[in-house]
Amino acid sequence: MRKKITFTACTLLLLTAGTAIAADEVVKITVESNAAAVKAVQTNLNYVWTLIAAALVFFMQAGFAMVESGFTRAKSACNIMMKNLLDFAMGSLAFWAIGFGLMFGATTTGLFGTTDFFLSGWTGPKGDQWILAFWMFQCVFAATAATIVSGAVAERMKFTSYLVYSFVVCALIYPIFGSWAWGSLLNGNGWLEAKGFIDFAGSTVVHSVGGWCALAGAIVLGPRKGKFGPKGEVRAIPGHNIPMAAIGVFILWLGWFGFNPGSTTTGDTSIAMIFVNTNLAAAAGVISAMTLSWIMFKKPDIGMSLNGALAGLVGITAGCANVTPTSSIIIGFIAGIIVVISVVTIDRLHIDDPVGAVSVHGVCGAWGTIAAGLFNIGGTTAAIMTTQIIGVIAAFVWAFGTAFILFKVIDMTMGLRITEEEELEGVDLAEHAAHAYNDFQVIN
Repeated sequence: MRKKITFTACTLLLLTAGTAIAADEVVKITVESNAAAVKAVQTNLNYVWTLIAAALVFFMQAGFAMVESGFTRAKSACNIMMKNLLDFAMGSLAFWAIGFGLMFGATTTGLFGTTDFFLSGWTGPKGDQWILAFWMFQCVFAATAATIVSGAVAERMKFTSYLVYSFVVCALIYPIFGSWAWGSLLNGNGWLEAKGFIDFAGSTVVHSVGGWCALAGAIVLGPRKGKFGPKGEVRAIPGHNIPMAAIGVFILWLGWFGFNPGSTTTGDTSIAMIFVNTNLAAAAGVISAMTLSWIMFKKPDIGMSLNGALAGLVGITAGCANVTPTSSIIIGFIAGIIVVISVVTIDRLHIDDPVGAVSVHGVCGAWGTIAAGLFNIGGTTAAIMTTQIIGVIAAFVWAFGTAFILFKVIDMTMGLRITEEEELEGVDLAEHAAHAYNDFQVIN
């Protein structure tokens, strides 16, 4: 009897132990399964957020088109729209074929990539699809850098020559500098980022590069007829549709909520602070630009106020992820002051920039990059500030230098500028045989 009880007890003990082991295995499998499910959800969210952000940045093309068209004359509106359309179309193909590989391909020098041309890193529908989402987000950035130039060369540049410029900037000029600062986001390794260069969303990589290219184009082209008087006096050439320009700024402000937070390429809580910083800097830029223009011109100037918003947005783009909301207000406020002074100074230098692109993007982009180091949440050091300054200088030398050479070569071969007669009748009619407002009398 005792043996039977002992045997039964042992059997029950083994069954209990087996059940416990099985339960542990079930728990382990469940935990692993849940972790995999959570990871899959996060991965999918990263894709969705990155592509939504890309769509917002793409919408900025409409904002740029409206700002540039509104700030220039009615006889140039069709040309502005065509240039912005082709910036994205031409830029997408150039970036797909060449630019993306130069910017994010593998490198041993830290100067430019040598792989991933023609999206060759994509392994097909059954492979990793992240390279496609990442390419789309970076493509809209490349197009943004290209379209900055459109306003600075407005009303006097040949359309065919502009197409050549647009291709080269997206295939070569923007991607190579981008590889120095952002190459390791995929397969590259740039020399600037190795030094700790801070430019989270592109105050310098996108905006200053575009702004310095714009400066080169404006210098090589020369001013519009009538912009400067016989004694060198600056003459205002009013834009034909300021409400359109204002709507364009609002669209750009909205698009920047994809531009800056989207640069995380991650759908998580980190985007909240970036959203707030982006908005506060823009608001501060409006206030300071309006106030300074009011003091200087005795009236609150609408054009300067609109550019103040863009100045604040450009200024915060580098440091949006590593400065506090209070710091973002300071950065945006100073950017608004800088843009007004810069626009006036560039006019006095007899450089004709109809929309203030050089001031907004080039100058305020440089300020934003320096400010990212100066107001860094973790503190700043001489080494950080030195690296930021090196990045700003490198961007100017590379972008202005290569763009100046490009515009000079185009000028000596294809020709860069339309004739005086064509400029007087309007670039729309001369280059596109079109009128933006065909049923209305247009006053030049």
